[in-house]
Amino acid sequence: MADLPADRLDTSYPFMVTGVDYCGPFYYKNEVRNRPPVKCYISLFICFATKAVHLELVKDLSTISFLNALERFILTRSRPSRIWSDNATNFVGAKNELADLSRLFLSDEHVKAVNEFCLSDSIEWLFIPPRSPHFGGLWEAAVKTAKHHFYRSVGSSILDFDSLRTLVCHITAIINSRPLLPLSEHPGDLDVLTPAHFLGTAPTSSYIEPDLRQLNFNRLNYFQRVTYLQQVFWARWREEYLTLLQQRSKWRTPQPGLSINDVVLVKDENLPPL
Repeated sequence: MADLPADRLDTSYPFMVTGVDYCGPFYYKNEVRNRPPVKCYISLFICFATKAVHLELVKDLSTISFLNALERFILTRSRPSRIWSDNATNFVGAKNELADLSRLFLSDEHVKAVNEFCLSDSIEWLFIPPRSPHFGGLWEAAVKTAKHHFYRSVGSSILDFDSLRTLVCHITAIINSRPLLPLSEHPGDLDVLTPAHFLGTAPTSSYIEPDLRQLNFNRLNYFQRVTYLQQVFWARWREEYLTLLQQRSKWRTPQPGLSINDVVLVKDENLPPL
């Protein structure tokens, strides 16, 4: 098991480094009566640092639809500095529903339009290595989670497009509410850190600040205290959360089982999401 890439470990505001993938196809009711359902897709954006997810419903696999979804994502979540996506060769020879994705990503017009859009916003677009889908495991896991909630809630019914967009927003909220780790080790404190805690905290501008963690908190002014608390937060994020991502459970020594006062997450299939 290799180390995590640097983009997963750097301190950054949400969606500064983003992975993008498509999820689907799904179907919605045709506006014309007695017409068959229309195929649509979900464009998934996931933050490399916080695992927060943003879902956008797109009507078709066209360059215009993707650029509109990308622009809505930027206007909602802030402009990323780097975007990672699957290489087109990963879709070659895949399932039938991915054939349209393959044709879209292999299109020269699509690549040119996306590059022009990203260059105008100073966004760096990167691809994972060819025929290496395991490099995109971060967004593949998010796609699996989104599909699970979608099929669990919709089932075999067909919704109209507006209802489907509302459902996608609900699924986004559910995914962003999943627990990452407990906020404290006290057995009575059931609060957990979730990706939703990181959203809405992106600064409009950032600059280099000195490290104030070694100074006495009582000697700092009000502005420095805010900086101090922010630096302590990101230090705990690196030391407590990132270490969980780097665990190699395959080679770890056996650990004792559950005991009294341990904080656990009880999963019940009969309970609704969120």
